[in-house]
Amino acid sequence: MALPVEEWRLCVARRWAALEPALREHLAAASLHDTLRLGCGLLRPDAEVVALRRLCRRAPAGKEPAAARFYREEGNRLFGRRQYGAAVRLYSQAASHELPGSPEVSVCFANRSAALFHLGRFEVCLEDIARAESHGYPDRLLPKVLLRKAECLLCLGRLQDAANTLSVVENKIAMDGIMTSAAHQTLLKKLSQLKTKIREKESCPEPAREACGDIQRKSEIWEENDSISGASSSLSLNFDIERGRHLVAIQDIHPGQNLLKEEAFVSVLCPGESVLLQDSDETAWDTRVTNADLYCHRCLVQLLASVPCHGCSYAKYCSQNCADVAWEQYHRTECSLGALLLTLGVFCHVALRTVLLAGFAEVSRLVEGSRDNDKDLHNPEARCERPNEAPDTRTGTRGIPGCNDNGQYQSSYQAVFNLLPHAEKHSPEHKFLCVLSVVAICKQLQEAGLEAAVLNRESSEKCSKPEICEKTSGELSPELKIMAEAMLRHVLQLQCNAQAITVMQESGSGDGAVVNKKPVRLATAFFPVLSLLNHSCCPNISVSFSGTAATVRASQPIPSGQEIFHCYGPHRCRMRVAERQQLLSQYFFKCRCQACLDELKSDVKSVVSMRNSFLCPSCRASMQVGEDVLCCSNEACAISVSRESLSCRLQDLQQQIKKALELLKDRKADQAIKMLLKCQTDAGNFLSPKHLLMGEMEDHLAQVYATLGKWQEAARHLKRSIEIVEVHHGPSSVEIGHELFKLAQILFNGFAVSEALSTIQRAEKILSVHCGPQSTQIQELQEMKACLLELPRSILQRT
Repeated sequence: MALPVEEWRLCVARRWAALEPALREHLAAASLHDTLRLGCGLLRPDAEVVALRRLCRRAPAGKEPAAARFYREEGNRLFGRRQYGAAVRLYSQAASHELPGSPEVSVCFANRSAALFHLGRFEVCLEDIARAESHGYPDRLLPKVLLRKAECLLCLGRLQDAANTLSVVENKIAMDGIMTSAAHQTLLKKLSQLKTKIREKESCPEPAREACGDIQRKSEIWEENDSISGASSSLSLNFDIERGRHLVAIQDIHPGQNLLKEEAFVSVLCPGESVLLQDSDETAWDTRVTNADLYCHRCLVQLLASVPCHGCSYAKYCSQNCADVAWEQYHRTECSLGALLLTLGVFCHVALRTVLLAGFAEVSRLVEGSRDNDKDLHNPEARCERPNEAPDTRTGTRGIPGCNDNGQYQSSYQAVFNLLPHAEKHSPEHKFLCVLSVVAICKQLQEAGLEAAVLNRESSEKCSKPEICEKTSGELSPELKIMAEAMLRHVLQLQCNAQAITVMQESGSGDGAVVNKKPVRLATAFFPVLSLLNHSCCPNISVSFSGTAATVRASQPIPSGQEIFHCYGPHRCRMRVAERQQLLSQYFFKCRCQACLDELKSDVKSVVSMRNSFLCPSCRASMQVGEDVLCCSNEACAISVSRESLSCRLQDLQQQIKKALELLKDRKADQAIKMLLKCQTDAGNFLSPKHLLMGEMEDHLAQVYATLGKWQEAARHLKRSIEIVEVHHGPSSVEIGHELFKLAQILFNGFAVSEALSTIQRAEKILSVHCGPQSTQIQELQEMKACLLELPRSILQRT
């Protein structure tokens, strides 16, 4: 959720409508500095502030022991059903709600360690056992946990450590006079069994394991640009009035070649829809899993056993180190504002974290320097003509906005600050929403006594001086006004410059043999160098992510002199030109890429229109495209059908497919197959054979057959899906790469060795171009290939 919750947007809209027309006109034309100055006095304590506090109660982010008990009991219930992965997540939720230092949090870690042990995650299990001990796990229960620790050490081959742990357990059992005799005997029996196992392993040590498959990791050749941080030396930074800042190839570039590696200047995890309650009377204890439960809130790596923040229930980390770094850099300020930030949306959160990471001194320097030029934000042509905005041919990149005095464009706060906010192009109502939201955050910071944490030490000292403290009640300090002005700038920038960090996430409900993955938005970030790339509906690069780092690779040959183009979302393979232009309007430009220019010509039809076309319900000839009415292309038939009726029929079909997938989720595979086959028959009566939905149904059928272990049937349907995906996206697209990855898994499990090897090779070739040789999917493909190649030659020759 990028923007604030709907109720807050409506509240602000009512406030805007109630303003005097002259004030609305003034705000519409005001600079960022004046907009902030005026906005500070328009947030009423008895109206908007009260409404915001009420909304914040729907986004609980504090510690709640009652919630902790609920999650721990739910975790125990699922543990009893042997659903260990789900139990781990619930124990993590419980730990995040426990008060710091309470003995109950140690129980959460101990319970989680048991689930992790059953999942075979012994190293992480040991970490949780150490956490339980350090948080004061009850001494009378400790022998059982220590036996688990010894068993983990035994499984990891650390025999001496396991033996030492058993000695500690033996001493504790001998001294324990509280434990019941039955429990005592159970522990002694387990202790004896583990001691026997240690003696057996010591007498018959296991041979050292060889590296599985001897998979080689390819190192990527990289020569960094002298002027653009993280960019390849094959690129140059250019500037002109029409295209602004942009990157151009200065030598021929090959598909798969690395062009840019950049760490996000700032990123904020997208929380997920279930974080916000729909009704204040509902329980806040939601067991649905969101990104907030699955990924580290700082580095975005996938979580298994999270480390909770000691102050709030929302922030979770992959390690104590990540938690400590986040606390020092920004979370000490954000921690108590969790509910407010969840209510005001990710863009406001990114804006706050940006200024916290930059620091007050740097923010103040750039804000003060920008005020002289603020009036030019309403006149882009004048802005481009200014010496500090347009490049000087004698100094190369030195005059380009965002470059430092040495002409270098770095992934820095200065580069972030110089991304265009387009203040003159945003609607007045949107700017008003942004300014009231930013002011609400800064007033909450001030009221909570967090101003010193936001500012540096010198500023904190200034804040204690009498002349600063004489401000009227509720008025922001001069320092916080500077931070608020920068935050307002960043919120406006994000509409055009926010970059979604995506991750390939498992979807569907297969049996685990075949993993179906789809790209999911994980976080929103500022990448100042990546933001230099202009849009094209037919881009020549692919972007992949690893944690908070982005890598840009050429997806096709790029000749010297050609601009490097990114796709902002609307792609020629996914939507018609009219739809693309409508979506791109949020970026305040009209796309003139070659794909759009070609489709706007009267004699060129959209590839999407042609492939996702309807068929005549009577004779199955193609229907000719029309605005409201579609006519059969067969002159002998000449039937006309309203677009609305066909669209309704398509929606009904999609609902039936959704029901079939629910049946699959409920493990009713046979019923799911029947429903999907019926959907295929219905679709064949009015959809083109190459319609993308036809391919999706084939994909779903492959998924169902895979759950039943019917690998040949699954492969047959998936091959049909791949044929349709290839028509839409091309034979070298990342979409084809993902489909081939699934096919490789099916062929591998079906023991179709020769075909599996050839599919793996093709998938590797495509995915290495788009995602790089280090991607998870490439590594999984290499592991499958290594396993197949280890089979006896006689088997390889037969298959």
